Amino acid sequence: MTMEKHTILKIRNLSAAYDGRTVLHDVNLTVYERDFLGIIGPNGGGKTTLIKCMLGLLKPLQGEIVRSPALKIGYLPQYNSLDSKFPITVEEVVLSGLSSQKSLSSRFTAAHRAKAQAVITRVGLEGMEHRPLGALSGGQRQRALLGRAIVSDPQLIILDEPSTYIDRRFEARLYELLTEINRECAIILVSHDIGTILQQVKSVACVNETLDYHPDTGVTPEWLERNFNCPIELLGHGTLPHRILGEHHHPHE
Repeated sequence: MTMEKHTILKIRNLSAAYDGRTVLHDVNLTVYERDFLGIIGPNGGGKTTLIKCMLGLLKPLQGEIVRSPALKIGYLPQYNSLDSKFPITVEEVVLSGLSSQKSLSSRFTAAHRAKAQAVITRVGLEGMEHRPLGALSGGQRQRALLGRAIVSDPQLIILDEPSTYIDRRFEARLYELLTEINRECAIILVSHDIGTILQQVKSVACVNETLDYHPDTGVTPEWLERNFNCPIELLGHGTLPHRILGEHHHPHE
């Protein structure tokens, strides 16, 4: 199938279920190279289900996801998806992002290790290479997982609630880093944190059983409430103003 020029992933008429319940229907979305898409929406609205479909971890009920055959995707899962007691070091976490570039029986090469070291420095964990994941703070662990997501030079990175456990000192650096990464690849950033999303991204989609797309980020809280039924609460949080989704009530519930 011929892909549109500069399109790296296209979702057409997608419906998907989670735990036997249809949580997404009629989803259409195009992701372009060097896109920076923010995905917002209430808990249970289908954000994580959509990500699983994009990653190929969940088969849609109907519709299709068309991606370039050579498309490499880096993925930063939600913080609580990882067992912190698993005995693995920072270096091993980052190197695991290169596993697809070697055979199962072969070792990582010196070039692989040099690449991992450069990424560890980039995410601010230099000197912690041999520290076990369980000995890190939540924010440091998140940085190690970010390193794993970017080490293979993917064309698309999907970040699921990346700032939830990022320590505040690193938060500004995280978003600087994402701006740098975005020069090289597309980013999909899933978050309930509207204020941060709107400061960063180039386009916004709200996922709440279906998907509404807004091609730029000139989005006000009033616009979100009017178009997505997403009440916004403004929080004073560190040095950045944070808007988060308030309680959602929808006519069909």
